[in-house]
Amino acid sequence: MKKLVFATNNAHKLDEIRGILAGQVEVISLNDIGCNDDIAETADTLEGNALIKARYIYDKYGLYCFADDTGLEVEVLGGAPGVYSARYAGEHCSPEDNIIKLLGELEGTPTPRLAAFRTVIALIDDNGEHLFEGCVRGEIIEQREGTTGFGYDPVFRPEGYDQTFASLGETIKNKISHRAKAVTSLAEYLCAN
Repeated sequence: MKKLVFATNNAHKLDEIRGILAGQVEVISLNDIGCNDDIAETADTLEGNALIKARYIYDKYGLYCFADDTGLEVEVLGGAPGVYSARYAGEHCSPEDNIIKLLGELEGTPTPRLAAFRTVIALIDDNGEHLFEGCVRGEIIEQREGTTGFGYDPVFRPEGYDQTFASLGETIKNKISHRAKAVTSLAEYLCAN
């Protein structure tokens, strides 16, 4: 089984990716390689941030690795919060702070409030650098719904479903999410190479 470092300190993302890739790839965390560095995400695109993190681990440790960046893009907000989704309410904000800011900015806007979650994964292996993308469209609802997941999951309802990611549960989310789609593309590449 192939072994890859996932360049993240986010335990939720790590669990989600391990669940999706179970039996296909052994996913090693930054903690597993002794990396406690805070890798600054200074790019203005999801692709750029994913590459910054993957290159950092590859250059410092010489290990094949992948990294991701995810953004929630709300149509009526011109694509915001986008690349700034994790720190939308400020540099040291909580996910709840981000939801409060988002719902505040959307107050009074007509429904449906169309949005998309987009994930970009950057992989570095012996064949160079590769990018994989996944996107799921949906809408931002007016009130939180559900208790599972993380980030904006309680207010994002994917297209074709009548529940939010936080209500659908991890099993369904891991099959239909933006991250699942990007990871599926990554897994297809890894199986073929």
